[in-house]
Order: sequence, then C-alpha cells, then structure tokens
Amino acid sequence: MKSMNQSTMLFKGAFILTIAALLTKILSAFYRIPFQNIVGDIGFYIYQQVYPFYGIAIVLSTTGFPVVISKLYAEQMEKGDDEKSRLLLFVSFVYLQVIGFLLFLILYGGADHIAGWMKDPQLAVLFKVISIVFLIFPFVSIIRGYYQAIGEMTPTALSQVGEQTIRVLTIIFLSSLFMEKGFSLYFVGGGAMVGSITGSIVASLILFMFLQKRKEWKGMAPSKGIFQNNSLEVKRIVKMLTFQGLMICLSGMLMIFMQLADSLNLFSLLVSSGTEREAAKSLKGVFDRGQPLIQLGTVAAASMALTLVPLISRERLATKSDNLTRKIQVAIKVSIVIGLGASSGLWAIIEPTNIMLFENGNGSDVLGVLSFVVLFTSVISTIIAIMQGLGNLLYPALAVMLIFPLKYLLNMMFIPLLGTMGAAVSSLMALGLVTFCLVFKFKKMIAVPLFTYRILGIVLTAAITMVVVLKGYLYVTNPIIAMLESDRLGAALQALSAVLLGGSLFLVIIIRGNVFLEEDLREFPFGSKLIHLLSRKDKE
Repeated sequence: MKSMNQSTMLFKGAFILTIAALLTKILSAFYRIPFQNIVGDIGFYIYQQVYPFYGIAIVLSTTGFPVVISKLYAEQMEKGDDEKSRLLLFVSFVYLQVIGFLLFLILYGGADHIAGWMKDPQLAVLFKVISIVFLIFPFVSIIRGYYQAIGEMTPTALSQVGEQTIRVLTIIFLSSLFMEKGFSLYFVGGGAMVGSITGSIVASLILFMFLQKRKEWKGMAPSKGIFQNNSLEVKRIVKMLTFQGLMICLSGMLMIFMQLADSLNLFSLLVSSGTEREAAKSLKGVFDRGQPLIQLGTVAAASMALTLVPLISRERLATKSDNLTRKIQVAIKVSIVIGLGASSGLWAIIEPTNIMLFENGNGSDVLGVLSFVVLFTSVISTIIAIMQGLGNLLYPALAVMLIFPLKYLLNMMFIPLLGTMGAAVSSLMALGLVTFCLVFKFKKMIAVPLFTYRILGIVLTAAITMVVVLKGYLYVTNPIIAMLESDRLGAALQALSAVLLGGSLFLVIIIRGNVFLEEDLREFPFGSKLIHLLSRKDKE
C-alpha cells in the first residue's frame, strides 16, 4: 500500500511539474509577439542577441541541478541520515554559488568582449544586466531540489509560473514605457532584461515563503562541524552534481545553443558580406520571429510526448519489456506526427501567420524553412527524454553539445551565400545531423523498430494532403481577404481558419489511417474523444 501511495505521489508530482513547464513555455513563446510589435525588428534583434544567456540560467535553475539534488536528498532521507542530508544541501549550495559567481564574472567582466565578438558594442550593457541572474539561481535550484525530494511539487511549479509571469509583465511594461519616453532601443532592451531579474527574485520569494510558512529552515541549516569525517561524501556530492547535473542541464539546451550560435555570428556575417549594419539588425530581428513560432509548435508536440515519458519510466522500473517497448514506439510516433503536422502546416500558411503576428510579411520564405525546425526538435526532445528515462544521460548531452559547433560552422558556410536563408538552412542541417546521431544510438539501445514504413507513408500522405488543401484555400480566399480594410485582420482570419481546416484534415487522416491504436489514444489528453474518429471495426 505504501508503495502504491508513493507511486501515486510520484506521478501526481510529475504531472504538476509538466503542466508548470508547459505553461512557462507557452508564456515564453507568446510574450515575444507583443514585445516585437512594441520594439520592432531591430529592438527584437537586440533582445534576442542576449536572450540565450538568460536561457542558460533558466535551464540551470529548473532542470539538472534540482533533479539531482532531489534524488540525492531523497536517498539520504530513506537512510534516515539527517546530518548527510544537511551536508548535501550545504555542499550543493556552495557548489552552485561558485558556478553562478563564475558565470556572473564572465558575463559582467566580459560584456565588452562578448559584444565585440557579436560586432555590436552597444549590447554590453544588456550582458551586464543579465549577469545578475546567475547570482540568484543557486537559491532557486537548492530549494526546488529540496521540495522535489520530499514530494512537494507545488512550490517548484508555482515558482516557475510566477517567475515567468512577472518576467513577461516586466518586459511588456518597461518596453512600452521606455518606447513611449523615446529612449534608445538598446536602453529598451536593457529594460526588458530587467524582467529576468524581477522574475528570478519573485521565484526566490515564492520558495522562501513556503520555507517560512512551514518552518523548514531548521531542517536545511548546516550543523556545526558538518565537514568533519565527511570528506568522501563531499567528493561524491560534487561528482554527482558535476556529472549528472551538468549532463541533464546540457541536454535541455538544444534551442539555446542554436540561438547562441546565431547571436554570435549571424549579424556579423551579414555585415561582413556587405549588408549595411542597420539593415543587418533588421534582418536578424525578422529571422528571430521564428523563435516564438518554433516554441509554440514544439510545445504542442512536447505536451503529448511528455505525458508518455513518466509511463515509460514506470514500465522500465516494473521490468515490463513489452509495455515499455510499445510506449516508446507511441512516444516516437507522437513526436513525428505532431512535429511533421505542425511544421508542414506552418510552412503552408506562413505568410498570413507572419502578418497576423508581426504586422508584415517580411522574411516569410525564411520563416517557412525555419518552421521545419519544429519537426526535428520534437523528435530530438522526445528521444532525449526517453533515453534519460532509460538511464542514459551522457550520450544525449554530448549530442546536444554537438549542435553549437555544427550550427556555428554551417552559418559561416551558408550565410555569406544565402543571407538569413542560409541561417535557416544551417539550422535544419545541424538538427538533422544531431537527430541522426540520436536515432542511431537509440535504435541500438532498444533494438526494435521505431515505426513501420506504412505508418510513415500515412503521416507523409496526411502532411502533403494538408499542404495542398491549405495552399488551395489561401489561393481561393486571397481575393476575399484583399477586400478588407485591414491587412492584419484579413491575415488573422485567413490564418486562424486555415489552422482549423488543416489541423482537422490532418488529424482525421492520421486517426482513420490507424497510425495509433485505440489503447494508444486512451493515454493521450482528450484521447477518449479521438477514439470516435476510428472506424467501427478498429474500435471493436
């Protein structure tokens, strides 16, 4: 009975954290749209140049370190060793504080050098602002790890949602205020970066409030002489944090490494290729419009796949190999179906979507190519999550680390030839190579087919049919939309109706084509509704 209660608590906690993660991802994607509308493409370029460094801080404080700390603390609790539990928290805090302080010094002290590398010295002040976040993240990581260890996921979830909400509100408020006051776009960008600090402070305050209310300080505070006769334990803790913590953190930085490579050389390569500086900033800002579109598409795939990953971990622990294999195959199918559906659908309607969200259709061809990033990131994130669930941490981290040098070098090859289209092409090529490496290793691990050619054929047929229908729909409705006074309103009506049409068509072909069995559909959110689309004989 106790084991069942622990299992129920575990999956309830995983569900709470998954919902919190999805909410923060949705907030992170949506705020960029009004922000770009406020500051324009050059203002968006300024913000996106520095954003990857904030993304690193977020990964450090939400994944990796809290997970490892919670695992180690739970082990000490089971042993009933209170002294070593306190030692773990204290050593972890000192370890993370050293990392945070070093990253702070690198960003604050090296702000001019990093901005110079990007060929835009005015960005230095933004790096100095964002560096402060690295002094705060150790507090957040430790307390989140502590609460996750004792099975309390609510503090972590609330701190994540609170952090992102306050950050978004700060960004929108300060950018609107500073633009209204007529400040420079770099000053506005610095104000937007302040949102990262206010968000981190709020996350800390929420977590501290839980500690204060529950009087849990005494259980975390280090005791006198805590290091006596514990040198081997300290080394073990540091080793676990370094290996497992960093491996999980690195695995979560796929898109951050992609954006970092673009921040470091896309603008400078455009300028060195003969593009005027202000035009290059605008082009980079237009290219960065793809980030919220990619995030929204990836969230849709991740929300489905993540519901299956805890089930995969449970089947592995229960040593039920048949069920484990089936759930892995379903998770992979989900990532391919939703990834390809979102990518191809977005490519088909990218122009009205671009106008609806960002006021004009600039760069629609580049954003259309970028939309296929959703397919690769959906598959990669699902495979990484499953590999971690199966106990392999090192290979996914190495594969994700590979993305940065690949993307950076491919940018150097293609941007001088194709401009921002070259950056989009290099993104797909880099992700394609990383996907190949992961699939190659993954197939060796599970030694069963991931999907059949029949399934792949149905998914491709559904995607192609959807694209043809959507292109025809846009062609037919263009004259009607042109009659409206507002181009943006017309684009919004066209894009949203196209999403409904294309999504419904794609879903019907997938379900009726038996890509998923009835028992698979029952494990999805709203799966009981989707079962009704199956043919009668498939439901029997």
